[in-house]
Amino acid sequence: MTVSAVVVTYNRLPMLKEVIVALQKSETKVDNIIVVDNNSNQDTADYLTSLGNQIRYVRLSENIGGAGGFNKGIRYFMEQTTDDYVWLMDDDTVPTFTALTELLNAAKKVDNQFGFLASDVRWTDNTRAKMNLPFPINRFKKIPLDATELEQLRNATFVSVMFSRTVVDNIGLPVKEFFIWGDDIEYTERAARQLPGYMVPTSRVIHKMAQNVESNVSLDSINRVPRYFYAFRNRMYFSRNRGFIRFLRAHIRIAYEALMIFFNGQPKKWLRLKMVITGVVAGWFFRPKVEHASDKVKEIPHD
Repeated sequence: MTVSAVVVTYNRLPMLKEVIVALQKSETKVDNIIVVDNNSNQDTADYLTSLGNQIRYVRLSENIGGAGGFNKGIRYFMEQTTDDYVWLMDDDTVPTFTALTELLNAAKKVDNQFGFLASDVRWTDNTRAKMNLPFPINRFKKIPLDATELEQLRNATFVSVMFSRTVVDNIGLPVKEFFIWGDDIEYTERAARQLPGYMVPTSRVIHKMAQNVESNVSLDSINRVPRYFYAFRNRMYFSRNRGFIRFLRAHIRIAYEALMIFFNGQPKKWLRLKMVITGVVAGWFFRPKVEHASDKVKEIPHD
């Protein structure tokens, strides 16, 4: 079983270096390390170029966001490699020595019948990363920290998640127009409609976020508030694809989040509310098309 790791990066060179070293030292060999660079500064370009054939370097001419980066990375995996699996992660995600080994063991355990396999994402203090908490099919279940058995999930994030070539061929690529936020939830739910998706608790990665906090438009720092436009717009899109009841529930949930802006003591309340309203309205009319990549394996002549 061969694996391409796709890392999307943007101006976080010190962490990116740590991620690449961890991938190179993985217990199970990573066959291709594909680094998609969202037009980072020259120091990142110089470093990645210096690695030569240790990686496959995809430098973009502009920053098209995490969603666009993963779209390009998975397309490269499909069209430029013949690997069996693609393993996605951000540039602040450090896989442990056995993370990939455990994902591949899980793939064998379910006879390759999976939509996605997600790692157990921890923060630097070994608690679960709050931005990447697992969402089991049984929404009332909490997966213990010492769990060892596979757990079926509704969705997962792109902080260490693996897909098979067959599933990617069937479902297409992540929606690049998402730019940021929710592209991973939409994509893993799309995969889970094909085959069950699982968390692999024995596959551990460290998500080196500055703080272990959940996203919250009413509490987040003011410099991050504008990006919530994408959060609410994109939620409208993928909640619509979940059916009417869940689409309605999404509106109720968002109304609650908007209300909480005025009960929390953070500044720029009207700017925060503006991101909610403009995002939701834009989401009603947001109709991006799902792209598909050609499959290099299918193009290889067979005797």
